[in-house]
Amino acid sequence: MYQLNEFDKREELDSQLADKVADILTKAVATKGKASIAVSGGSTPKGFFTALSQKDLPWNDITITLADERWVNMESDASNTRLVHENLLQNNAVNAKFFHLKQGDELCEETLADLNLAANSALLPLDVLILGMGEDGHTASLFPCSDEIDECFTTQSPLLKVSPKTAPHDRISFSFAALKNSKNVFLHISSANKKAVLNSALAETDIKKMPIRAFLQDPEINTNVYWAE
Repeated sequence: MYQLNEFDKREELDSQLADKVADILTKAVATKGKASIAVSGGSTPKGFFTALSQKDLPWNDITITLADERWVNMESDASNTRLVHENLLQNNAVNAKFFHLKQGDELCEETLADLNLAANSALLPLDVLILGMGEDGHTASLFPCSDEIDECFTTQSPLLKVSPKTAPHDRISFSFAALKNSKNVFLHISSANKKAVLNSALAETDIKKMPIRAFLQDPEINTNVYWAE
């Protein structure tokens, strides 16, 4: 299920979310010697990335990855990896480890098999998951009514290839099974338009039409929604 946290300003949201995430990561490192966090792409998390990067954390013991990635070169404006390197792996966070989802030129079965093994060893279960949400209700690269939507929700493999019909580029995405096992799940959204999408997602239950519903309505998932105008 979900808990809605509303803020008057995005700067306040970013600061409060960074404080919360920093506390979770610090405690995870103290308990088990390491921590992992997956973040979303797009423009929304930039302020949060900057706020978190300035925290005095045991960054050498923290691994950052992405909930999903477009299969493009890091130099591309469409690269979420570039976004993280330019906005999160800065300041104090420059010493954090980064788990690359986009490896090599071809997204094939062999690549997926290697990444799944590495993810199980280095990342999972995630201590923190920061999700975003598209206007069609997709999250990570779990796109509504895509050819892979059934596999997204049924596979037990951590990662899978997704080729959305409504968005450019092949993608690699964490599956629902991997995402739902995260110890702390956050949905980070802003603008009145995204609030309307959130309300629409809460109005019905078909997760294939709006995959974000799985994180908002599953009683086994405690999703903290952080929203600001």
